Amino acid sequence: MKPIGVVTDSHSGISPEEAEQLGVKVLPMPFYVDNRCCYEGVTFTREEFLEKLKNGAKVSTSQPSPLEVMKFWDEALMEFEQIIYIPISSGLSGSCSTASMLASDEKYENKVFVVDNGRVSAPLRRSVLDALELIEKGYVAPWIKKMLESSRSDMVIYVGVETLENLKRGGRISAASAALGTVLNIKPVLKFDVSTLDVYQKCRGFNKARKVMIEAMKNDLNTKFEKWYKAGKVNLLAASSASPEVTKEWEAQIREEFPGMDVRCDDLSMGVACHIGYGGLGIGCSCCPDAALD
Repeated sequence: MKPIGVVTDSHSGISPEEAEQLGVKVLPMPFYVDNRCCYEGVTFTREEFLEKLKNGAKVSTSQPSPLEVMKFWDEALMEFEQIIYIPISSGLSGSCSTASMLASDEKYENKVFVVDNGRVSAPLRRSVLDALELIEKGYVAPWIKKMLESSRSDMVIYVGVETLENLKRGGRISAASAALGTVLNIKPVLKFDVSTLDVYQKCRGFNKARKVMIEAMKNDLNTKFEKWYKAGKVNLLAASSASPEVTKEWEAQIREEFPGMDVRCDDLSMGVACHIGYGGLGIGCSCCPDAALD
């Protein structure tokens, strides 16, 4: 049995194939497509899901039951003595709070460490990689949890939204605003920062939204994250719920604007895409967790 394992949920965007390569466990999160309960990486391929999203299917998200979470942990604990569970941010879903409550049970004492560091999508995936690196460096589970949570505020992500329909369904904008925005070709840029998701700027056209996101990221690197940026402790992130062609263009645009920085463009998880909609693009950054202790 291995000493420490890392587990997360599918809001990280980690596919079953990548999870196997990394040696991590991923809990498939439930969501609904036209009132049908589905599970990421189980019910649909990504191509099938994006096609449904593009064609206007009604989508929404849900949470796994406590029994599903405990079963998932019990299976992981057959392989690992301790597990670090990094779920979607508590600011976006109640599933993190539920997990923290379950982990307080005597059965999981000193075995399950739930990390709430305010992450989702590409930053959540990055946290999984950070945890694996910290395990490799010899850190113990409680300290890894502390380090990941200490870096809670050391991230940001901007997401450009192609369609307003999903924001309207989620209650983030009114039906009237969505209708007017569609007529005026308004493409909002959302900002996800320390568990909150808010409208950062409204743009006329998606090309403008792309430019706004890149400029916002440059400004953050040179202000809020300047110390870690200069020390080489910032990971540049990107994400997409768009077509492979548009995703490739977005990644190339980021590489051109940020020469010398490594960037990986992850797929927005199906659960996150339920809220963002088809065609969304994102850019963000996450500081290395040991930067929070400097």
